[in-house]
Amino acid sequence: MLKTLLPLILLAATTGCERPGAEPAPGGVPASISIAGELERKGLDEVSGMALSRRNAGMLWLHNDSGSKARVYAVDLEGRHLGRLKIADADNRDWEDMASFSLDGVPYLLLADIGDNESRHEYGTLYVVEEPDLDEDDEPEQEPAWQVRFRYPDGPRDAEAVAVDTANRRALILTKRDIPPVLYAVPLQPEQDDVVVAERLGPVTSLPPPSRQDVEFAPQTKIWHWQPTGMDIATDGSAAVILTYAAVYYYPFLGDWYETLNQQALGFGLRGIRDAEAVAFGAARTTLFVTVERRHAPLLRIDRDRREQ
Repeated sequence: MLKTLLPLILLAATTGCERPGAEPAPGGVPASISIAGELERKGLDEVSGMALSRRNAGMLWLHNDSGSKARVYAVDLEGRHLGRLKIADADNRDWEDMASFSLDGVPYLLLADIGDNESRHEYGTLYVVEEPDLDEDDEPEQEPAWQVRFRYPDGPRDAEAVAVDTANRRALILTKRDIPPVLYAVPLQPEQDDVVVAERLGPVTSLPPPSRQDVEFAPQTKIWHWQPTGMDIATDGSAAVILTYAAVYYYPFLGDWYETLNQQALGFGLRGIRDAEAVAFGAARTTLFVTVERRHAPLLRIDRDRREQ
């Protein structure tokens, strides 16, 4: 199965669009795309968030979409199950992305309850959990270190992409259904316990917009290739990545994250994999991992050409 799928992925990176609703092919960037493995655990059947462990080398954290229990799962870089973390006093209303980061020397996981398909929720929630050491217990349970409730200044939004800007101690959230998507910032540790108001940084215009045909046909074809479904910042803060349903877009850091995400992106087409949902940098900024929402989903590894940094 995996050997059959891989040639399709590699071919897709160089082919163009031939039908209404087909995703653009953002080729031209040297990279290798391979299948590192598949997600072993059956319970990981609707993955919507992924992040690299900051405590355990060679490990990724993942979580499922809305309606699932408040759990995050640990896998190695080939998708083999390593353990899970139960989050007490947390609700998975619609977890859509996650991020890992270190603050004051402590590694954390941020779980973003930001999905809102009908744009009707008054607020979103960011759960911040200190990352456990699975060598001690492969199924620990712990409460969030803290949580942040926030609302948008211009009304409810649906979002599936989050990253942590540790230098400015804030979370960055990219909306999904706006055309173009809009970037917001939420303080990581607000001074008050009340619902905070996110800062609207502005539209992100670097992603290829849908055509009128794309938008018209999407309800029938179920192809929404332009919508952002994930985001991450490299562990050293030197680059960011945005995932859409159909492609990955890479951005070297320019000194400001809003400016960075509005520069011309370096793109990787993923037409062999439909409905990509989660992305994470590896230990180096030249490595990315991508997966989708289904049981035993493939774990894709993308290695960029180091000469193109």
